[in-house]
Amino acid sequence: MIPVMNLSTPDLIVIGGGLAGCESAWQAAIRGIRVTLYEMRPEIQTGAHASDGLAELVCSNSLGSNLIDRASGLLKEECRRMGSLLISCAEQVSVPAGRALAVDRELFSQLVTSKIQKHPNISLIRKEMREVPAKPTIIASGPLTSNALASALEHLTGKDHLYFFDAVAPIVRIDTINLQIAYRTSRYSQEREGDYLNCPLSKNEYYTFVEALLQAERVELKDFERPIKEGVSAGAYKYFESCLPIEILAERNSQALAFGPMRPVGLDDPRSGKKAYAVVQLRQDNLAGSLYNLVGFQTNLKFSEQQRVFRLIPGLENADFERFGQMHRNTFLNSPECLQPTLQFINRPDLFFAGQITGVEGYVGNIATGLLAGINAALFLRGHKTIVLPRETMLGALCHYITHASAANFQPMKANYGILPELAKQDAIRGKQARSAAYLARSLEGIDSVVDSLLLNFA
Repeated sequence: MIPVMNLSTPDLIVIGGGLAGCESAWQAAIRGIRVTLYEMRPEIQTGAHASDGLAELVCSNSLGSNLIDRASGLLKEECRRMGSLLISCAEQVSVPAGRALAVDRELFSQLVTSKIQKHPNISLIRKEMREVPAKPTIIASGPLTSNALASALEHLTGKDHLYFFDAVAPIVRIDTINLQIAYRTSRYSQEREGDYLNCPLSKNEYYTFVEALLQAERVELKDFERPIKEGVSAGAYKYFESCLPIEILAERNSQALAFGPMRPVGLDDPRSGKKAYAVVQLRQDNLAGSLYNLVGFQTNLKFSEQQRVFRLIPGLENADFERFGQMHRNTFLNSPECLQPTLQFINRPDLFFAGQITGVEGYVGNIATGLLAGINAALFLRGHKTIVLPRETMLGALCHYITHASAANFQPMKANYGILPELAKQDAIRGKQARSAAYLARSLEGIDSVVDSLLLNFA
């Protein structure tokens, strides 16, 4: 039997105050829908969040490339054209990050929280939702869905959940970084200074670091990371391949870091023109410029071991860690068996899902699916037909992927050009830049047509 909760007042319930939940609530609210947004923090903490603010960024502070000929940049542009609240907020509190959009995470959370709390159509309730409501609902509970709600979803879907471990990178204070060693530049930058700090390693320093990394002690699973189902072993969990802890990468191949998060290509020291064997990049984490995070350095090492091992990196020998890296359980549905491209549950049209629980990856993917779920919930409640975005758009392609991929080996997916339909043969264009421009023009044309139709529906 499916557990339900009978609630009679709001037009729409949104579960989860993360990126997807806040965007969903906003999109429905600005279309005249009364929304009750449930966020369990601070009543119940996740073990990964540090505050009770809405839309808190747990991992990186970067929302990816701002270049619209890149997949992440194109998805952002689609969100902008569809009126995304969170992309707008991110741009208001952005910090230098080369060609990427990165934010001061505290100011970002504060701004989104303020916007949500002040909207007259949104009521924010700080309470755990333990069951699936029997009313129009968007579930955007995220990768750290509580055990109670996850169990309710298991009853609803009749399918086993999938799990993978995600990991967050450490943050250091800039005044403890040795700037005689670390240098500023962005990858392939023609300018003398860039937005990233870079710590260079020689071949010997690199392999000394890798050896220490492999020998370091790791953190055991926390209670909130234990399996929801009895009899499921920790070994049944799996890592998300696009966000592997650095120690797992190093285990696979001793050179994996030098060709991955520590690749030195395009990061020559502007002071000497020399190229290092490997480079650790650090990206500004707050507007004040006092905090920097180690890019791509997700880890599950014990805190004391992180301090010992990461101080082997030249330039970080006296680093003061504002936050250590950690790893946590992520939960997501087997969406190809559960969801439609409208993000509606397959056999309950008043129930929508959004964000990481659907199997999309990346902050912007979470925001974008929240945006679509909020719009479709409003269309549903207004008696209009919900929309399936054109597959030629990045968001449409992402929603098509998570609902049409093989259910047998479903893995989360980030926005990428590989999921877009090929250009028609008569439109075949040679050259990478020309093809990117053609994909871009086609995607934005599709989004603009959707925006025009939405204006008619909500006129």
